[in-house]
Amino acid sequence: MQPAPQRHSSKFSLSRLCPPRWRLPVILACGALFGLNIVLLRVSNATSYLSDDPKACVNCHIMTPQFATWERGSHARVATCNDCHVPHDNVLNKYYFKAKDGARHAFMFTFHLEPQVIKVHEPGMGVIQQNCIRCHEHLLDEGTHLAISLAQAETGQGKLCWDCHRETPHGKVNSLSSAEWARTPDLDSVMPDWLHGQLSDQSPSENEPAK
Repeated sequence: MQPAPQRHSSKFSLSRLCPPRWRLPVILACGALFGLNIVLLRVSNATSYLSDDPKACVNCHIMTPQFATWERGSHARVATCNDCHVPHDNVLNKYYFKAKDGARHAFMFTFHLEPQVIKVHEPGMGVIQQNCIRCHEHLLDEGTHLAISLAQAETGQGKLCWDCHRETPHGKVNSLSSAEWARTPDLDSVMPDWLHGQLSDQSPSENEPAK
């Protein structure tokens, strides 16, 4: 009699998934990729975007005019960038919008696609209008100060808040060259404190190039 055919297990063992001769290269590649991601997070200061700190907006130098004009305006006393520029209906939508908008900004900044004149795009316009209504609801009524959505404004049913309050909160500044020397917070150093301390403790002769 012929022996019954052996049934192969459907479970993938480690040796099947990664043959022994590949393990060291795979471990090294995963380690290098993990390390590069850590460096990227550190250099780009990506974790700052999880907060509501307005200084995160000047990680890209193209937002310097917007930060400077906000900081010197009346809104700086009561609102941060996220109070106006991200949704506040729920936490998930807030961070989803931040991630989506941030990815677009990072892509444009990395590949130098940013325009000379910074303008808000349509999804951002709807969010800003909602936040104007949310903060100034006590000033709205059914008469002259009517709260409308972006969709209603686009169909001619009224005006957006900044159609009248055009210089709030960023004034007339709308281009990179108009506030080239604006004073803004310095970016945090990407060098770890322990490494910066070691370099500072070295004598001048150790830092000089060999002749």
